[in-house]
Amino acid sequence: MTTLKRFLFLLCCGLQACATSRELAPAATSIRLKGSDTMITLVQRWAEEFMQRHPGVAVYVEGGGTATGIAAMIKGEVDISAASRPLRSVEARHLAARHHSIGVASLVAKDGLSIYLHPRNPVRNLSLAQVRDIYLGRITSWQEVGGRDEAIVALGRSPNSGTYLYFQEHVLEGQAYGNHVISLPTTAAIVAAVQKDSTAIGYGGIAYGRQLVHCSIDGVSPTEAAVRRDHYPITRYLYLYTARKPAGATKLFIDWVLSKEGQRIVKEVNYVPLFEVP
Repeated sequence: MTTLKRFLFLLCCGLQACATSRELAPAATSIRLKGSDTMITLVQRWAEEFMQRHPGVAVYVEGGGTATGIAAMIKGEVDISAASRPLRSVEARHLAARHHSIGVASLVAKDGLSIYLHPRNPVRNLSLAQVRDIYLGRITSWQEVGGRDEAIVALGRSPNSGTYLYFQEHVLEGQAYGNHVISLPTTAAIVAAVQKDSTAIGYGGIAYGRQLVHCSIDGVSPTEAAVRRDHYPITRYLYLYTARKPAGATKLFIDWVLSKEGQRIVKEVNYVPLFEVP
């Protein structure tokens, strides 16, 4: 084979290889996800692992709270909303008006809504009624629930938080928080505040505050087994919402989250997977 023929042969092979690689390469696409601060660590881990397995897909994650994420989904600004509570009726109406759909909810994990106490606080168990009375302002001293004669500092989330609303509906039975409750923007902020103040009480996801006491409620601790079997009194699901039936990369992502690999990450982050994983 002459030098010219060899050059033309190699050039042809190179062009074919380039064409093949373009055909096999996945089309670059992105998934925009926004919502629950409770779920932010979990969703970031999912995004990181998913992108490693699907390099042609970029997953952008942002917090801001459940209500903020749902509002962004309704406006079409994001593909998925992460939520720590069910969709509210007014949100479903807005979805129906804009998208002719009430949205699609995917249950992706379970969570025990933990009541955080400082390790130096001698209290280790509260009834659900006692927690309610603390946040309504009816119980104001730790002495009233078996602790020291010290005023209780009650910490809560901001109103845009799904956890704030879940706590209000399922612990306060729909009643308004007392004026004494100090509002903080994130679960991490509540954990940090309780860690600094032995008289404080706060609430948030089971995955946070491992250095704090996760108080038993009505004698049941928020363990993985108690949450999975719904024995713990404040057990909830965590959700991924889409405005319509998921398709394309969004469906691929949600399906992967619900797979053994995705649920194993739930366990690694210290939430409770939907089914037992090794």
